[in-house]
Amino acid sequence: MDEVKQLVDDIRARRLVPLYFLMGEEPYYIDRISEFIANNVLTEEERGFNQMVLYGKDTSLDDVIGQAKRYPMMSDYQVVIVREAQHLSRTIEQLADYAANPQPSTILVICYKYKTLDKRKKLIKTLKSGNAVVFESKKLYESQVADWIRRVLSGNDLKISHKAAAMLVEYLGTDLSRISNELDKLKIVLPVGAEITPQTIEDHIGISKDFNNFELKKAIAERDIPRATQIIKYFVQNPKENPFVLTVALLHTFFTQLLQYHGLGDHSPKHVAQALRINPYFVSEYQTAARNYPMKQVSRIVGVLREMDLKGKGVGSSSLSQQDLLQELLFKIV
Repeated sequence: MDEVKQLVDDIRARRLVPLYFLMGEEPYYIDRISEFIANNVLTEEERGFNQMVLYGKDTSLDDVIGQAKRYPMMSDYQVVIVREAQHLSRTIEQLADYAANPQPSTILVICYKYKTLDKRKKLIKTLKSGNAVVFESKKLYESQVADWIRRVLSGNDLKISHKAAAMLVEYLGTDLSRISNELDKLKIVLPVGAEITPQTIEDHIGISKDFNNFELKKAIAERDIPRATQIIKYFVQNPKENPFVLTVALLHTFFTQLLQYHGLGDHSPKHVAQALRINPYFVSEYQTAARNYPMKQVSRIVGVLREMDLKGKGVGSSSLSQQDLLQELLFKIV
C-alpha cells in the first residue's frame, strides 16, 4: 500500500511519466491506479478529445502504439488506457521499442492483469531503465488480508475487531475488490470513529456472527461437539451461504497449519504467528487445538479432509446430501 500511496501522490503532484505498466495477480490496485489516472490527469473538458480507453481483447499492439504516438488536442497530455492488456501477451514484447522512446505528451497506461512480464526479456528491462513506472500488484496471503482491511479502514477513521476482520476474510477470501465493495457499504452507514464488530457484519453484510466457518473451526479446535453440531445444523439449513467445499478448504488449511505448529521447536506466540503466517491474535486457538489433537491425530484428520473434499466434489459420493457430508466430516474429525 505504501508503494501505491507514493504512486498516487506523484500523479496528484503532476510528477507524471509517459508509460505506466501495471501488472500482477491482484487486479484491485491495477484498477484503482488506472482509475485514478483516468480521473485526475486531464480535466473533464480535456477528456473528450484526449482520453482513450482500449481493451486488449478488441485491439492490437500496433493500434495501441499508433494511438500513443498521436499528439493531444488543446491539452498538454493525452491519456491512453489499455484495459485487460493480458490479452496482448503474445505480442506485448513489441512494446519495447516504444518504451525506449515514448511520446512525452502521452500518458500510456497498460493494465496487464493476472500476469507479470518475463523479467529476462527486453520489455521489462527497457521499462525499468527508461522513463516508465512498473508496478507489480501481488496477491495477498490470506493472513495479510485482515491487516489490509484495518489499514484501509483506518484511512476512513474506522476500526474493526479481530473477529470481524476474520469473518470478512473467511466469507470473501482474498478478493480485495469484493472486500472493498463490502467495506464501502459499511463506510456509508457507520459514523466516523466507529468500530466494526461481528454484529455490524451480520447486520449490514449478512454474515452470521455465530454460525460461520470461523466459529465452526473454533468449536472443533476446542472439541466443543455440541457447539459444532449446532453450527452444522445451521449450515444444512442455509447451504447456499455455507458451501461444503468452502468449509472443508478452511478446515484443511487450519489442520495443515496445526501440523506445522506441532513441528515447531519454538511455540512462543510471536514465532508461531510468523511461522504459520497468522495474526498473533489467533495463536491461542492453535495452542488449544494442539492440546486437543496430538500430531498423529492431526495427520489423520488432514487425510480425512482430503477425502471429504473429493466427496464434496462428487467423487464417489454422488448420492450424499450436504447434511450427510457435514455429519460425516464432524464424526471423522472428532
